[in-house]
Amino acid sequence: MGWRRIVLGFGPPWFAVTMGTGIVAILLFLIPFHDSWLYYLSIIFFILNTFLFALGTILTVLRYMLYPRVWPVMLRDPVDPLFLATCPIGFATLIEMWIFICVPIWGRWATVLAWVAWMIDTAFSVVITVSIAFLLLCQNHTTSLDKITAVQLVPIAATIVAAGVGAEVSAVLPNLKHMRGTIIASYLLWSLSMSMAMMILVIYYQRLILHKLPPKQLAMSSFLTLGPVGFGGFGIMYLGKVSLTAFHKNNTIHPMVGDVAYILGIMVALALWGFSLLWLIFSFATAIRSWPIPFNMGWWATTFPFGVFCVNTIQLGVELSSMFFKVMGTIFSTMVILLWVVVSLGTIREVYRGHVFNVPYLEDIFSEDDRNDSIDLETVSGSTC
Repeated sequence: MGWRRIVLGFGPPWFAVTMGTGIVAILLFLIPFHDSWLYYLSIIFFILNTFLFALGTILTVLRYMLYPRVWPVMLRDPVDPLFLATCPIGFATLIEMWIFICVPIWGRWATVLAWVAWMIDTAFSVVITVSIAFLLLCQNHTTSLDKITAVQLVPIAATIVAAGVGAEVSAVLPNLKHMRGTIIASYLLWSLSMSMAMMILVIYYQRLILHKLPPKQLAMSSFLTLGPVGFGGFGIMYLGKVSLTAFHKNNTIHPMVGDVAYILGIMVALALWGFSLLWLIFSFATAIRSWPIPFNMGWWATTFPFGVFCVNTIQLGVELSSMFFKVMGTIFSTMVILLWVVVSLGTIREVYRGHVFNVPYLEDIFSEDDRNDSIDLETVSGSTC
């Protein structure tokens, strides 16, 4: 398989690899029962994820530079445009690890860089969430309830993740005004995305009741339901935590706002954890009922959503000083890491076979590219003779 075919077949779903790798790095750093080897292992995964994201960005740029026709064709596909959100989500995991690892070591300039990177990521996330949501309203792919899938939650997850990362960025900002502005913006991002996510979850549940479980090739996408409610719980809880400091001393808002935000944040996070647990059970039951499931890139849907559920679990353990949540967070995190290993090995196998670079809606462009390669080879052979 030539490099051009690899570039052409490198679609938006590939950034799900950076999402999954990024959440593993975060979990290794956050596991409550910590040891130095976990810290260094999280750094290794952070470096690996940085390399994967850079490689993915280069291949994506090459794809649309060499084949500009692919962009409009891709936007007309019912699935691939939804995965455009995986790029800012993958970038958000890098920002989060930068805050954990680099900011404590390098100080102010690393903090400013994290803040600027978050603003860029937020802008892309909001544009993708709103534009893809509107694109779904305009296209004719989803004309009946049975066409609804959990994949439609992916564009919304980008903004939810941006809100949660914004809370973590605000925690390291030295300027109180900048801190408050980031917190308020993150609350707006959270409300925008969570309202949309809840609507889609209700519709998706109705689809499951009326049309039953999704087909085998989409069974693993059931885990995507964990993403918005999982990281949504973490985001609202962490926003409440940083609000304690940000609004304690100010002349515009009552200082009790921080305390109220913190209490409400924990209550909402607990409620969303219970809701996430329900969807986690449904997701595992769907996978077991549909087994054996043929491997595809959709398997990466098991890592990031499940991982952010673990993040919410761990943070609840920290805020409530609860051994139950700490132990459960560690157990679930171990499961996510094992899933990452399984999915990574499956991806490497399929990359070696070349199956994952076959994109059905690009067959015409694939055929044309193969013909051009054949003509080039014939020309070279003729000139050599």
